[in-house]
Amino acid sequence: MKETCLRETNQLPDRFLEADAKQLKSILKGPTLIHLKGKLSPPLFISVLLHGNETSGFLAVKALLKKYGNKQLPRDLSIFVGNVDAAEKGLRYLPGQPDYNRIWPGGPKTDYKEQGMAQQVFETMKARGVFASVDIHNNTGKNPHYACINVVSPSFLHLATMFSTLVVYYLYPKGVQSFAFASIAPSVTLECGLDADREGVKHAANYLEKCLNTPAFGEEPIQSPFELFHTIGTVTVDSNLSVGFDQGVDLQLCPEIEGYNFKELKQGTLFANTNRKVNNPLIVKNEHGNDVTSDFFALEKGTIKLTKKVMPAMLTKDLRVIKQDCLCYLMERCPH
Repeated sequence: MKETCLRETNQLPDRFLEADAKQLKSILKGPTLIHLKGKLSPPLFISVLLHGNETSGFLAVKALLKKYGNKQLPRDLSIFVGNVDAAEKGLRYLPGQPDYNRIWPGGPKTDYKEQGMAQQVFETMKARGVFASVDIHNNTGKNPHYACINVVSPSFLHLATMFSTLVVYYLYPKGVQSFAFASIAPSVTLECGLDADREGVKHAANYLEKCLNTPAFGEEPIQSPFELFHTIGTVTVDSNLSVGFDQGVDLQLCPEIEGYNFKELKQGTLFANTNRKVNNPLIVKNEHGNDVTSDFFALEKGTIKLTKKVMPAMLTKDLRVIKQDCLCYLMERCPH
């Protein structure tokens, strides 16, 4: 494995609070772990900019720190600022880079130096102890604010429902930050709507302040109502096909597809049309990485339709994200 590239500091870097995400590379030089002292230990861990085009987490952290100013934080705080190279360009990740939310312990081994860096962050925080872990993201499509967990237990659910009554439980893909940290502390991923949306930033900042002021995440059952969904499939597009929303491409997605997010779709709902004779233009893998496409989609006379009732999330019209990551996730309602 190549040499790691982590910077670590016990104080807030100069100009951090005045910078925007595109300026962080010149300030931090690379991925940086920042430790700030508060009244209580162990620290709350926050990761931001694992995807360079998702800036709400960084903006929320800035809002939180500006609010406290010179006052001592209620709890120790460790902030990991991830892919500043991609943030400079406003991209999820750069050509030749891995996805910074697929490099954490528990994922497939690679030769990327960033995987060693993520291992170092994890080991550092494990040694310090972690009160709770919060990874902050944005969606590129229209979605409500929701929280994701990798363990269904009261402490994880408390952490999630402090942010939203919509909670998603998932076990795939591997190598995500929240999955790694779930082995050492209550862990959550926040999905804060579109990038830099004012309400999403405000929501995340208020949530982080609540976490700093929470004495413990206990094991008592959740009393307030919430909805729990289980991710049962990840939908990707056959990489050999051209994809878009206009005629002339191999896979023409429905133009209203973003409106499907967090709606229970009926069997027979149209997802796309295709002019190519391929078995599976859309590919679905379950949480074990197995191909389960035929359980969800049927191709008939150039149309691709659902074969069962299901609820999608993270559908987007951003073709770059569809190719780099996935088209969407498929969920089912989970009793709790």
